[in-house]
Parts: sequence; C-alpha cells; structure tokens
Amino acid sequence: MTLPALVRLLHLASPALPVGAFSYSQGMEAAAEAGWVHDRPSAQAWIAGVLAGSIACLEAPLWLRLHRAWRAGDATAASHWNAFFLASRESAELRAESVQMGYSLLRLLGDVDEFAQAGLDALHAIAEPALPTVSAFAAAHWSIAERDGLTGYLWAWIENQTMAAIKIVPLGQTDGQRILLALGDVLPAHVERAQALPDEGLGALAHGLAMASSWHETQYTRIFRS
Repeated sequence: MTLPALVRLLHLASPALPVGAFSYSQGMEAAAEAGWVHDRPSAQAWIAGVLAGSIACLEAPLWLRLHRAWRAGDATAASHWNAFFLASRESAELRAESVQMGYSLLRLLGDVDEFAQAGLDALHAIAEPALPTVSAFAAAHWSIAERDGLTGYLWAWIENQTMAAIKIVPLGQTDGQRILLALGDVLPAHVERAQALPDEGLGALAHGLAMASSWHETQYTRIFRS
C-alpha cells in the first residue's frame, strides 16, 4: 500500500479516533458479572470467541461489501448492507452502539474537510449509518485496499476489547499485550475467511454474546454502555 494510505489507515484504527469506542464492552462487562470472564485466559477466550463466531463471519465480510459499494459509487448497495448489518445485531445495546459510533465518525468526516460533499450526502441519506458503513466509506475514499482496511478495522476492535478487559477483570498492561499478540496472530486468517465468504454464507452464531449483551441492559452496576 502507499505511504499516504497507510497513514490514513493508522488514523482510522487509532484509539484516539473520537467515536466513543472506549465506552463500550460489547457484552464483556455482563460476561464478567456472570463469571465467564475473570482472568487473562478467559478474557482472551471471550474476545477470540466473539471474533470467530460473530465479527469474522458477519461484520467483517459486510465491511468488505460496504467498501466495494463505496468504491463503485453504489450508494444503494451500501444502504442495503447497512440495513443488513443493523438487522443482525444481537441486542438493542449492540445496535445502538454501532449507530452511535457511526454517527460520531460521520460527523468527524464532515468536519475534517477531506471528503466530497456528494459522498457525505450519500452517507447522510442512509437513515442510520452504522460504524462499518462509515468506516468503509472513509477507507474507500482514502484508497485503502479492502484487505488492509479490514485488517485495521478488526485490529481496532481487538484493541478496544482488550482495553475493556483491562478495566473489567482487571488485568495488567502486560496481560493486555499478551492478548493483543495472540489475537494479532490469527487476524490474517480471519481476514481471508471474510474475503472468501459468499453472500449466502453471511451469518453469526454467538449465543453467549447475545445473552451477555441482553443481560447488560438491566445490569445494576456497570461502567460501560454495552
């Protein structure tokens, strides 16, 4: 990839991106309350399980389809896959999380003066643009190849989940780095899996995630929004 594209990819994957990702655990807080996540091995297993059972087989291949739609200038296809993604969310919290972060990223893109108004208008025409929809739009605009863009998107997700685990369990920083190293090793395989999935193969099977996320909606004490 070109150096300018790499710089923009690092920007999109940065934890400093002001989209509010730090305030979400995606059900992990409830999993910890249930005793499923309680140390580094269980936290790593939880993150790896959600990655394999939900993210890599649904959100990741949808991100690729959204990237291709934006590259082709096909806003209708982008709107279709956005609706597909929102309909797949396992709970109200997970749906609200993706919509809120998508809104925040879209607002940021409109403020940085790097995007054509026509493209931003196409995004605004979607009733509730989710995070992968807006992220894929930015990556396509910045000429970030789909494989590279998806790798950065998944890395940002792993990093946010690891930071949540450090706060929730809690874990030390070294344990957090161990999780990142271990999950980083399997990331290329998940990217390849997402690229190979046909439309009829899209779908997630993560019952534990759905249960934990639903429980979190009524959890008495919590520090995360999901």
